[in-house]
Amino acid sequence: MRFPRNAKILRVQLEVAPFACVFVLLLMFILLQPNLAFTTGVRVELPASDALPGTLNPTVVVGVHDVGHLHFANQLVSEGELLAHLTSASARYRASRQDLTLVVLADKTVPHEKLVRLAELARAAGIREVLQATRPSPHTTRSGPE
Repeated sequence: MRFPRNAKILRVQLEVAPFACVFVLLLMFILLQPNLAFTTGVRVELPASDALPGTLNPTVVVGVHDVGHLHFANQLVSEGELLAHLTSASARYRASRQDLTLVVLADKTVPHEKLVRLAELARAAGIREVLQATRPSPHTTRSGPE
């Protein structure tokens, strides 16, 4: 018995509508993906300032909440744990002959005594430079080189 050989794989045209629907659905998931996951955190309002110097040294960042909680590497730490982390980071960079800079992300309502205590911890860990992070003032506009 012989079978006919006129079988074609696709006899009809492909429909575009199902492909377009799947494409739009994928596009929505990609664009809305950051909003689908809830990001936890502590709100820190940095003070505003302009034209302050930065640093070229490697940096370690410590966050200070308005109640005085310390955050290092996205973890809530005590002063003793922070001193241990800063000491190990300072020793690691001292071995490569680089100075380490501590950048403090402090809420604008943090008391000055807490910032001084943090600078004392940094000095005890062997860090010589401490900078307080600020955000640019909203009323200033920066333009590129002319």
